[in-house]
Amino acid sequence: MEYTTEGTHDIADFWGCSFSLLNDEHQLTTYIKEAAAKAGADVLSVQSHHFDPQGVTVLAMLSESHMSIHTYPEKGFCGIDCYTCGASIDSGAAVAHLKACLAPSGIQRRLLNRGTGDIVESEGVS
Repeated sequence: MEYTTEGTHDIADFWGCSFSLLNDEHQLTTYIKEAAAKAGADVLSVQSHHFDPQGVTVLAMLSESHMSIHTYPEKGFCGIDCYTCGASIDSGAAVAHLKACLAPSGIQRRLLNRGTGDIVESEGVS
């Protein structure tokens, strides 16, 4: 198998999400596993942590790199990170799945091309 340093780093900020969803460690772990599957990624392991008094971090280690969710339920905010190597993983499908699950009222998103020299922002990401 030929390995490459080229990949994408898909980052999204979701605003206006439900406090209860953003504070539900079990449900967020399920969502990130589903998002990885939708993207076509191979999940190696998943770790999660619930903070006191609220907030959750979920990290999925992928054979293609990683996905993570960091939540701030009191602000209705979560940060999504999907960094994948190679061209076979669809980070857009992962972000779309998380958007459908978390139903944010607002999204800010950037897609970066990595591993080719300069880190370049991709065009056409909504």
